[in-house]
Amino acid sequence: MRRPAPLPTPPRAQADAETDAAARALEGEHDAGTDATQAQPSATEAAPATSPGSLDETAEVPWLRDRTREATDDRAATPAERAASALPFASVRRPAAVVDDEQTATGWRDVWRAARARRRALRREVRRFTARSRRRRVAWAVGVGAVVLLVVGSVGAAYSPLFAVERISVVGTETLPADALERALGAQLGRPLPLVDASEVKAALVGFPLVESYTLEARPPHDLVVRIVERTPIGVIQGRAGWTLVDAAGVALETTPDAPEGRPVLEVSGGTGSDAFDSVGLVMRALPDAIRAQVTRVSASTRDDVTLTLGATGTQIVWGSVDDTPMKARVLETAMGTRPPETVSTYDISSPEAIVIR
Repeated sequence: MRRPAPLPTPPRAQADAETDAAARALEGEHDAGTDATQAQPSATEAAPATSPGSLDETAEVPWLRDRTREATDDRAATPAERAASALPFASVRRPAAVVDDEQTATGWRDVWRAARARRRALRREVRRFTARSRRRRVAWAVGVGAVVLLVVGSVGAAYSPLFAVERISVVGTETLPADALERALGAQLGRPLPLVDASEVKAALVGFPLVESYTLEARPPHDLVVRIVERTPIGVIQGRAGWTLVDAAGVALETTPDAPEGRPVLEVSGGTGSDAFDSVGLVMRALPDAIRAQVTRVSASTRDDVTLTLGATGTQIVWGSVDDTPMKARVLETAMGTRPPETVSTYDISSPEAIVIR
């Protein structure tokens, strides 16, 4: 680090030094005049006396008497007093303690100013060397601010009436009427898309037993799409109230006093809550659509003796247990393609590796 420059001499101390120099110069002049004055009486005394009255006349000369008195006073006075009398305009010299205190105060002020100037210079250097990092920080701050502003603006707009629901579309229905579902969901009209109440939608769709599952899809700015997955009926079960259409889970879809046409009759021991019914459900869902459409009756007393009947020909399909159900479905489809049901009375696929056709 470079050594700081020496502090400048305070103005007051410089003035005192100049005053002392002037006093010393004047003192030298006075000493020279005093020597000349002392030399004059000696010359007078050395001169030959012509008459007794000549000394009295010399003593009575006014200017010589005053000159002599001034020389005597000058010899008795100190150099500082002679300088003060010679320079009436010079200020009286102050005590050394006061001058030291003022010089100390002036020195501390100069040191403080120098330190402040150094700090300012240091700050300028720091700012110069950190300009690139500051620019990077500003760029990051601007980028983050823009992202935050975009997110806040998007969220605010999404929850505003600008994205209110104006149309509800129901897709995926085959048996259920779509317009009935749209009317049931009419309470969601006018709401912002993010505020659509899923619990209210669920409560509205519970009244339609054929709805197995659903999903909600928002299509900004104003469309709400409801995708429906209907339950697949597997047959009807006769009960006290009539004939009840059920799916593979045993959910009652509808009840009619007469057996509906085109639905297989389920003869299951233990009803919809038994293991036999679970096996029937698995088998009916695994069948290809073409074969399932030909089934008119399904019977099962246990989970391992499922039997299907094809209505057009009365051909029976001995399924057995639900083990290897997907493989059994493929084998049955191949066998029926090779030998149609009109020429067969029984397809025994309880063992898919070795089927029996009679």
